[in-house]
Amino acid sequence: MNDKDALVRFGISMPQSLIDQYDRLIALQGYDNRSEAIRDLARKALLASSSLQPEGTVAGTIVMVYDHHVRELPMTLMELQHDYHQEIISTMHIHLNHAQCLEILVVRGKVHQLRELQQRIQVLRGVSYAELSVTHVDEPGTAGEGHEHGHDHGHEHGQMHAHKHGYEQDHVHVHKHAHEHEHAAEGGKPEPENG
Repeated sequence: MNDKDALVRFGISMPQSLIDQYDRLIALQGYDNRSEAIRDLARKALLASSSLQPEGTVAGTIVMVYDHHVRELPMTLMELQHDYHQEIISTMHIHLNHAQCLEILVVRGKVHQLRELQQRIQVLRGVSYAELSVTHVDEPGTAGEGHEHGHDHGHEHGQMHAHKHGYEQDHVHVHKHAHEHEHAAEGGKPEPENG
């Protein structure tokens, strides 16, 4: 929804008990009125990956939790990420405990490609959770206008460390990818971009 869109008033019918529960929920969340809460609910429903067009371009995250002791799983995940290097913008890796890792992939691409990546991760032995969350949908005619994304991912490995004193050490590794965008209008001249 565009901020310039005119608001249209319409009625909704639902049981009183559901209205009461909903009013309590939105009050706890800090909404001033039902309308804004319902608009947010509609936006979230439209961003659910199951309701998106497979060829639509979106951005979001794939969050996964896995056991890094499972044989060859870390290498398999790394190879998968290289297979989808055009769709993966950035990654963050966190050691949850001695065995489990939390990894967040920031992704952008066609819905069907991102779903495929999420599903390929989910079925791997040792992966306990893998979820695609879409947070942005490109409007028709705006996705990558004037850009061809031949992403050259020169990995810049910056490390950020968070420490839990007296218990265990938590490490957060941030992996950034440098992108080169080719501008068709400028004769294919690459333009470096810090990602």
